[in-house]
Amino acid sequence: MNRLKREIRQPGGDKVQSGIRTQSDNKNQRLLRLSTSLGSSWLQTLYGMLAILLFWYIMHFAVGSAAIPAPHTAILHFFRIFPGELSQHLLVSLGRISVALLVSLVLGGAIGLWMGVSERADRWLSPVVYLLYPLPKIAFLPVLMILFGLGETSKIVLIIIIIIFQILVAARDGVREIPKELYYSVLSLGIGRSGLYRHLILPATLPKIMTALRICVGVSISILFFGENYATTYGIGYFIMNSWLMADYVEMFSGILALSLMGFLLFKGIDLLEARWCRWTRLGKSGARL
Repeated sequence: MNRLKREIRQPGGDKVQSGIRTQSDNKNQRLLRLSTSLGSSWLQTLYGMLAILLFWYIMHFAVGSAAIPAPHTAILHFFRIFPGELSQHLLVSLGRISVALLVSLVLGGAIGLWMGVSERADRWLSPVVYLLYPLPKIAFLPVLMILFGLGETSKIVLIIIIIIFQILVAARDGVREIPKELYYSVLSLGIGRSGLYRHLILPATLPKIMTALRICVGVSISILFFGENYATTYGIGYFIMNSWLMADYVEMFSGILALSLMGFLLFKGIDLLEARWCRWTRLGKSGARL
């Protein structure tokens, strides 16, 4: 009797053990893929840094001017001044650009999704977007300083009114590119409006929005550098231009290194968000490379 019970229980026990082994194998495979991806990413970053350093050294020796100091001199000076004055300027600039990116992402993404879903909203708003998008809005900085003052608000608003259109258009076009068959498939399952956004519209548009956000980082850093040259005493743009006016080129290049570091960290942050929110895109890329 006991032998019969053991024989009956054995298949179930094998299934449980097999399930545990499968879960363990899947976890190990995920960890292996993650470590391989991180290792490859850092190797590519190291390669890029070495290539830039090589080009910098070539320019230093070719020009032979104090205007382009030796890379090792600028890097050592960067580490010397970073804990003090330079980090304060960098944090102020990072705060300005982070607020502008967040506001642009929320507002531009929401309006773009609305225009993509609603034909009426697209019909009324698209002409306005097409007229305002190409305008050189950086010329409105004096107007913004009059309206919002000489403080932080005018600089943040300037970045927002320039980059919000890129996110808006990317979100709208992402919704437009969703095939109608996918809408019919999702609606046939009885999913409501909130479920439609959660399971179809947002997953389909997020990769395009993240790509637009990457472009916005580069554009916003350029705008911030311009805006920080007016009516401010803090910011990495002010630090670089003030060093240039004082003909302190080593300090100027230390500020440029800090500006590059900020852009690099923002790009890596977007990569991490994309890896978390758009995992299926990475699976598609690995399959395409095979």
